[in-house]
Amino acid sequence: MYRDFLLKVFEAASLQRWNDKLRPTMFTELDKQSHKMIIAYVLAKYEESDGKSIDWLSLIERGLFELIRRLTTTDIKPPIFHKIKAIPEQYLTLNAWVYKQTEQYFERLPNNIGQRYREYIFKTDTDHIDKILEAAHFYATRWEYEIVERGNPDDFERDYIRGSIDAEVYQYFELYGIQQLIKRTEIKDFVDLCGALRFQKRWSHLDRIPQTSVLGHMLIVAIYSYIFSLEIGQCVRGQINNYFTGLFHDLPEALTRDIISPVKHGTGIADLLKQYEEDQMLKEVFNKIPEKWHREISRFTKNEFSVSIIVEGEEIEINRKELISKYNKNIYDLRDGSLVKTADQLAAFLEAYLAKTNGLVSEKYSSAMENILNHLELETIGSFKIKRFLQNLERN
Repeated sequence: MYRDFLLKVFEAASLQRWNDKLRPTMFTELDKQSHKMIIAYVLAKYEESDGKSIDWLSLIERGLFELIRRLTTTDIKPPIFHKIKAIPEQYLTLNAWVYKQTEQYFERLPNNIGQRYREYIFKTDTDHIDKILEAAHFYATRWEYEIVERGNPDDFERDYIRGSIDAEVYQYFELYGIQQLIKRTEIKDFVDLCGALRFQKRWSHLDRIPQTSVLGHMLIVAIYSYIFSLEIGQCVRGQINNYFTGLFHDLPEALTRDIISPVKHGTGIADLLKQYEEDQMLKEVFNKIPEKWHREISRFTKNEFSVSIIVEGEEIEINRKELISKYNKNIYDLRDGSLVKTADQLAAFLEAYLAKTNGLVSEKYSSAMENILNHLELETIGSFKIKRFLQNLERN
């Protein structure tokens, strides 16, 4: 039921961007989509602060749907894609082909998400959420090209590409968040910080195919957390909080340094590093985002694997059984950290599994997979038997 979908998401880590240009580092579709969703969060928060209603579930799902679509249309260069999109009949033909290639990944997922995917692929209108996601998409592309451009000063396409991207971004200047990013206010520093997490590679002490960065890993955990939230029927606030906890969960750790798992979780070391992480969050993150966002970002990044609810404005950690039996309601603004931790463990297991599948031999991969299996936070989520699924993968 889940195998094809879980592995399909990882394909984005192998899909390279700007591969017709000289690149100082590898750019992947997974990193781009993760950065885009962080930017979309920023833009949506500004819109919400301005009194506009935000359909956060649509933002999350359409971001996922677009990722899967782009894995299928990757061979089409952007200028050609935009020409096709401008001609309704051709765009419908392309979308029908995309849907035929990708419907299998959603058809057995929970909560009728496959039907919503179909509706998204064939929708022709554009609403506020679409504008936020499109603005985030073009700004994330602009962020990448500013780096690529420096390595290609004499590129014959430079002026055309720069002009085209800037024109696309300025189409969304009505969004207050885009105005702030273009004016280079403090929020740009936050977006830059998050974007730079693509340079920090996971498992950096080992060769891996495909490589994943901290930035890309966070999106995978966010997507898995969201799908698992649907699987167990968590309330809307739980689905949203689980997704964004996944999307930001490694931000504090990445602000210190890349520490391999045996050291990071060693006796006494974790608590020491946690204090440095909190100090860095104050210095590098909270002074760059609006104060009214602080509590939410803190919740996504501090004690991110705790199970908690909000009562009278205060976060309270609770037992997961209580969460399921008593507090699965929007009024409690729940966050299922155990579910997010399981998604994190699953993503790490699949990173090691794919490295082995792609021919890389190291005892460290096998020991990492065994360690994850022995310490799974949740062995079952709804009808999905995670431990059995991973054991079967390991054997094959």
